[in-house]
Amino acid sequence: MAWIVLVLAGLAEVVMALSLKLSNGFTHAWWTVSFLLTAVLSFGLLAYALKSLEVGTAYAAWTGIGAVGTAVLGMLIMGDQVTAVRLISIALIVAGVVGLNLAGAH
Repeated sequence: MAWIVLVLAGLAEVVMALSLKLSNGFTHAWWTVSFLLTAVLSFGLLAYALKSLEVGTAYAAWTGIGAVGTAVLGMLIMGDQVTAVRLISIALIVAGVVGLNLAGAH
């Protein structure tokens, strides 16, 4: 259950980051509200997940989901450049999070 909550926290972080971009420096009210709500949701879900998970692994997974999700959606829907270096870097983030998970497995 904690892992499901953590994934939801990471997805909320993706929405938070995209909302921050779309708020245009907090000048668009709807996107500013979206940013604030998803920030609270993301941190709240992370805090709940941390009751059961190791902090290092959970935090790495949370930030990894946020970073990878934001980078991918940035390329797919926001017009960010797609380059081999970016794609390889995303793969390395995923590998690092998986490695931390495997290292912490009992």
